[in-house]
Amino acid sequence: MPAEAAPASEPPLLLRSDSGGIARLTMNRPRQYNALSMALMTELQATLDEIAEDSSVRAVIIEGAGKGFCAGHDLKELRAQSGDRAFYQSVFKQCSKLMIRLTNLPQPVIAKVHGIATAAGCQMVATCDLAVADAASHFGTPGVNIGLFCSTPMVALSRAVPRKQAMEMLLTGEMIDAETAVGLGLINRAVAASDLESETERLAAKVVAKSPLTVKIGKEAFYRQVEYGLVEAYAYTSEVMTTNMLARDAEEGIDAFIEKRRPEWQGR
Repeated sequence: MPAEAAPASEPPLLLRSDSGGIARLTMNRPRQYNALSMALMTELQATLDEIAEDSSVRAVIIEGAGKGFCAGHDLKELRAQSGDRAFYQSVFKQCSKLMIRLTNLPQPVIAKVHGIATAAGCQMVATCDLAVADAASHFGTPGVNIGLFCSTPMVALSRAVPRKQAMEMLLTGEMIDAETAVGLGLINRAVAASDLESETERLAAKVVAKSPLTVKIGKEAFYRQVEYGLVEAYAYTSEVMTTNMLARDAEEGIDAFIEKRRPEWQGR
């Protein structure tokens, strides 16, 4: 008898490709609208940890395979563990850890959004440093509709959009379109589907062209100072600028500006 064929291997949950200083991460659960299963979040976390130590990566693009960016947590996985408090805690702890990793990553992260970004998917968009979306995409925190308030997505959402609008999204569960998301500051721009790839790449290339050290300093300072009071924020950022001025790239950048030439960044 012929040997039984080996079962087909499962496709990877996360795809990564690097080019020109940009790491592109594609969540690869298209049939589930890239729902954040525990396995996918763990894979994303590990990959971002690797990228944080990779000086060749200057920017990151996160996108979703298939028809949408990300539909939030994997509700079927959560229900399969019905009543398991420890499992629920581990899921939301891992999600929070992942979002903090995105914020603390030295490299800027750009969300490339199409289709839908809901619940924890909307949270990811709000957490990323920049976001470009297909003009036909929609965003929402619809947990209230199924009896599960989007409490952890609320952390990122309330830091990205005005409070009244965040509360309306959270309390009604209604979706907003890309144009509205731009107006609220949830995303940077909405473009035609045919331009989504080129516009995201163009934005990433602008970031990559800057001093990696300066970008790293600036990203860290941005997220720290927004949590401070006015006086404390100015005291902190004054020290950041002083340290930045002592960097070789700052000297090179200023000299290049004065001499009307293109700077040559050394990342130090």
